Order: sequence, then C-alpha cells, then structure tokens
Amino acid sequence: MDVTQIILQDHAEQRRLFAAINEIDPSDTEALTAVWGRLKALLDSHAEAEERFFYPDLLKTGTGAADADDAEEETRDAIGDHNEIRDTGEKVQNYKVGTPEWFSAVAACEVANSDHMGEEERQGLADFRKRNSLEERHKLGVRFLAFQCAHLTGVPVKDKDVDDYVEDPAQTLGNA
Repeated sequence: MDVTQIILQDHAEQRRLFAAINEIDPSDTEALTAVWGRLKALLDSHAEAEERFFYPDLLKTGTGAADADDAEEETRDAIGDHNEIRDTGEKVQNYKVGTPEWFSAVAACEVANSDHMGEEERQGLADFRKRNSLEERHKLGVRFLAFQCAHLTGVPVKDKDVDDYVEDPAQTLGNA
C-alpha cells in the first residue's frame, strides 16, 4: 500500500464518476443525485486526507518536481486548488439536479479538479515518490485509507488559508 498509489486510484475514480455524470440522461435525476453524491463525498474526503497525511510530509521532504520550484510551491498550489474544488462543488448544490445550470456547475468543478490532478500527478506525487521510502509511503497510505473509510459520506467542507497551512499544517487542521 502506497499513499501515492491510493491518491492515483482516487483520481481515476473521480474521472470515472465525472464521465458517468456526462453519460446519464438529464431526466434521470435519481441516478445523477446518487453519482454526484458519491463524487462530492470523494472529492471532499480526498482533499482532506491529502491535507492531513500527504502534504505535511511533502513540505518536509519534497524539493520540487517537473514545473514546480519547490515543495512549498507544490503545496500552496494544491491547497488553493482544493479550495477551488470545494467551492465549485458546493455551487453544484445550488441548482436543481439535471438542469443545464446544474450540469454547468458540475463541469466547472470537473475543470478545477482535472487541472489540480494533472499538476499533482506531475509535481507533488512524483516529488514524494522520489524522496520517501516505500515503508514511509505505506505508513501514510494506511492512515490516508483509514481516514477515507471513516468518512465515506464526506467531511465538513471548509476552505484552508494557504499561508497558514504552509506555515503549520497541523495547526490549520486542528491537529496541534
């Protein structure tokens, strides 16, 4: 079990669920509601798990990968992205399921999420794999997965202050 692999598997599931929404007939609001509910819970719990178990360690061990100068830049960008994903996900809730406005809001969330995943996969995840042993990635993977399993229906949605997070992730998350 490797935290970076778990994150990649979550990304694949997120992509699959966004694609499924695009293939469901707009009149099938029961199916759309169910799929969106699962996707929203996954997006929120995934971001929170990364903020609790992945990014604090990346800040300690990372040096930057691909087009990121350093781990702080990778982390700042990711936490900002998570805030955008949370915000666009919450906006979906403002529209009647199956309407053009609802699909447009879902699309905005998908764009925010897709942009984030691409950056994270070439930056933070690559950086983390290079700098951390499989044993350490396993330990974090267990904690990450346990958190997600304990929060299958989601987590409270709360944006993080990027500067405060980078300065002290534990304090920002209430883990201090």
